[in-house]
Amino acid sequence: MADLHPTKSKFSVMATTSIKRLKEEDPMDGAGREAKKLKSRFHDDSSEDGKTNLDNSEQLSSSQIREMMLNAQKMIEERKRSLHQPPALLKTAPVLSSLPAPAVPKAPAPSSMDERAKKIAELQAQIQSKLATSTLATLNLNLPKTVSAAGSTNEVSSEPKPGPLILNADGRTVDATGKEIALTQYTPTLKANIRAKKREVLKTHMGKGPHQQNEEAGSLTESRFFDPRVAAKSALRTRRTFHFHEQGKFQQVASRMRMKAQLDKLQNEISQIARKTGINSVTALALVAPRIGDRKEEEEVDLEWWDSVILQTRSYEGEDGQPNLRQETITNLIEHPIQMRAPTDPLALPYLPVFLTEKERKKLRRTTRRENWKEKQENIRLGLEPPPQAKVRISNLMRVLGNEAIQDPTKIEAHVREQMAKRLQNHQEANAARKLTADQRREKKEKKLQEDTSTTGVHVAIYRIKDLSNLSKKFKIETNAKQLYMTGCAVIFKDVNVVIVEGGPKQQKKYKRLMLNRIRWEEDAVKVSKHDAGSAAQPETRNSCQLVWEGTTKQRNFGDLIFKLCPSEVVAREHFRKHGVEHYWDLAYSTAVLEETEEK
Repeated sequence: MADLHPTKSKFSVMATTSIKRLKEEDPMDGAGREAKKLKSRFHDDSSEDGKTNLDNSEQLSSSQIREMMLNAQKMIEERKRSLHQPPALLKTAPVLSSLPAPAVPKAPAPSSMDERAKKIAELQAQIQSKLATSTLATLNLNLPKTVSAAGSTNEVSSEPKPGPLILNADGRTVDATGKEIALTQYTPTLKANIRAKKREVLKTHMGKGPHQQNEEAGSLTESRFFDPRVAAKSALRTRRTFHFHEQGKFQQVASRMRMKAQLDKLQNEISQIARKTGINSVTALALVAPRIGDRKEEEEVDLEWWDSVILQTRSYEGEDGQPNLRQETITNLIEHPIQMRAPTDPLALPYLPVFLTEKERKKLRRTTRRENWKEKQENIRLGLEPPPQAKVRISNLMRVLGNEAIQDPTKIEAHVREQMAKRLQNHQEANAARKLTADQRREKKEKKLQEDTSTTGVHVAIYRIKDLSNLSKKFKIETNAKQLYMTGCAVIFKDVNVVIVEGGPKQQKKYKRLMLNRIRWEEDAVKVSKHDAGSAAQPETRNSCQLVWEGTTKQRNFGDLIFKLCPSEVVAREHFRKHGVEHYWDLAYSTAVLEETEEK
């Protein structure tokens, strides 16, 4: 009971303080002000009735307040006693009820009763609002509420109020039944922890598949800009980790490389053996120039595409065995196909110069000289040029000079000889001025030998020679190609020596005469190689040069003519393949193999 004295004194002080405040307050604060407002607003003449009613309402309000305070003190005492009872008795303990409504005395008249009820309701609402802010509100006291008369518009608003805070002897929060309540506590955290938590949530979200992410983003599918096939990328960059190779991985790679090298070596040995036995040559011949008997007959077609225009059916034979022709497409006119221009043909027709006869050339020369003489005479008459001196010679000295020559013949003869020497010197100087220099003569010769192949195309010739070991003949082939400004190459391989030259038509004409006529190839004897070691040596044959092919191409494929020594057929073909003309080698080599087989 000692613990209850401070609490008792505390509640008693609070009650007495609130009572004093209510007594000290002017009873005219609420109702009186309203009465004054009504009076000033409506200017009621019957002021005596209003005063009597106001006095009665003041007396009633003060008595009502006293009763309310007494009831509050009684409820406080009951609450204190209920707090110290055991939990078992709390269930049967009386629950705090609302304050009983004060008894309203009978009014002398019905009009005064309505006014008094309105004023009492206003005062009660005012007191309840004041008590809500005071410490009495924590005790969950329900103040008495009086039912307003019919037609009243002033109603007390039921606002949510905080529940009572009840502490037990240990200082823990309990509810009305005595059970402990766990209050929610706010635990402050650092920004780093918040970021770490967001990162974990993002990782769990990224760990899911794209289909799961699309299913979770169900709201996005409603948008017309959402494509479910595109997986959303994360804002965070994935950290790169180490990827270690499995043990023995590079050993397996090395073993594969060794096996591949051994296989390549074995294939090279097989190919060399095939070349020695002649199997490779036969295979190449079959690929390049197959025999006529080995060729397969082409399958017959039902209808050629060029005949589909004049036939009604998809076959040559109709129902009666005769072709069904479209008569409207057959006329007496001949349709010639349009001839396409070759890539080497010039875009514009070349200009053909006009050649004059000897009689026409002499006549043209006389006419030109006469016109020049007439022009010179006109200039002399006009004084633009001095008159020319007489052309005196020793033979016409006496006829031209006459008396002057008789008077002093020695002087006249010296003068005439001086003029003759001067005329000769002028003639020689004019010839020397017109004469070409060494560089000009060389350029003129080069221009005469060189030909423009950009418009007419490049003329190519392929020659095959059995033996090209003679150095003098090699020198002639190389030097003439350089002198004629021709390009190409010469490949030396066993019995197949191929010489390819590129140039203009005049150059090819001169070089063809060199290769086939001027050089005596039959002077050299060629030894036939032995295929079998035990076989007898075959007789020697004469060297020869043959023209394999000549034609035109669009551009040059080689530079200056050089000799290339090839130990094998593969190397020779690879050399031509680098220049994009491996078919030159196939053509020359196939003809050589065919000739060899025919000779056998």
